[in-house]
Amino acid sequence: MICGVDEAGKGSVLGPMVIAAVGVRTTDVFSDIQVKDSKQLSPLERERLFALIKKQCRVAIVVITAEEIDNIRREMTMNACVARAHSEVIQKLRPRTAYVDACDVNPIRYAETVKSHLNIPCEIVSEHHADITYPLVSAASIIAKVTRDREIEKLKKKYGEIGSGYPSDPNTIAYLSAYIDKHRVPPPIARKSWKTVSAILAKKSQSNLSAFL
Repeated sequence: MICGVDEAGKGSVLGPMVIAAVGVRTTDVFSDIQVKDSKQLSPLERERLFALIKKQCRVAIVVITAEEIDNIRREMTMNACVARAHSEVIQKLRPRTAYVDACDVNPIRYAETVKSHLNIPCEIVSEHHADITYPLVSAASIIAKVTRDREIEKLKKKYGEIGSGYPSDPNTIAYLSAYIDKHRVPPPIARKSWKTVSAILAKKSQSNLSAFL
């Protein structure tokens, strides 16, 4: 078996990061499933391909919550966290070769980091933009993206409109700001170790101090 690995939500300030691996015996399966990097697909097309990939390939998924990410970052960098999670889904499928989208400026170093967490023999092919180059990694990006989107929808039912969860999303920032105004602390679904959160807290603190003075 060979597999492709990718993640969704690495840079999100709200909600989980999802890591997925997709394994096949032969890449001939992708002559019938026309995959692309998930960012190049509409939500409807991602959902359609998600079902096909799950049906015809082996899939492994790991979901890491915001709280877990905060705890992990006390011990390691975010890139190291992703590398360990990549190794976790690879371990589940036990392929002979795994293609990963490198989360490091040095893809060779990243491959070695992923490999260091494995206790099975596996060749790691690490490249930037592997989600565009390799259909297997594109498939993994689709599984990760759809899974994360579903997790975000669950959070919206509980917490209201939180946007996409990314710092670049005005709806996400508006939600964070309003929640902190009301509760004086970030929401449970926020990555409190993110600069986005600390910047909002600092701004609120400064505003309160100015009002007091």
